[in-house]
Amino acid sequence: MLLHIAASPRGNRSESRAVAGTFLETFREVSPEVAVEEFDLWDGTLPAFGPEAAAAKMALFAGEEPRGAAWAAAVDTFRRFDAADRYVFSVPMWNGGIPYILKQFIDVVSQPGLVFGFDPVDGYTGLLRGKRAAVIYTSAVYGPGRGPAFGSDFQAPYLEDWLRWAGVDDIRTVHFRPDLATADADEGRRQAHARARDLAKQF
Repeated sequence: MLLHIAASPRGNRSESRAVAGTFLETFREVSPEVAVEEFDLWDGTLPAFGPEAAAAKMALFAGEEPRGAAWAAAVDTFRRFDAADRYVFSVPMWNGGIPYILKQFIDVVSQPGLVFGFDPVDGYTGLLRGKRAAVIYTSAVYGPGRGPAFGSDFQAPYLEDWLRWAGVDDIRTVHFRPDLATADADEGRRQAHARARDLAKQF
């Protein structure tokens, strides 16, 4: 199964969702036997990870049995995520980083024994083995080579570090970062959609 994790709240006005749509359309054409599902992080189904869930997580670290509805909701969200062997993330840049809803998703699913293992001597081990990810990055102002006044990229480094930490080493990316100074994003948009189509054919 392929799971599209959509982090933009802008619906059909979202550039990241549009490029992801091109990817998914092409993927369905070349791999019709693979189920495709979408997890819209803004649809209200993503649980919070607050005091009750945090207490359950720390109980697990202490060798106790985690309990409670908040922990059960986190596990259910992880199972939905883990059911896929291929992921497409559509990720707009917010304030140099990722949208808070995507960080919430990461915090919900990143649990011991699910996404990672831990050894006091050897450290963390990612448990999401045999999976691959494609990430669609967009930004309206930041772009490589534009200088510090246009922001910095804490978006791609953060997400890809988390994926590798979780065990996902096969990561393919598409970047659409139009230069607003030119007031013409059409060529960059065309290239992003073309790369999305090319990646989807080999995904």
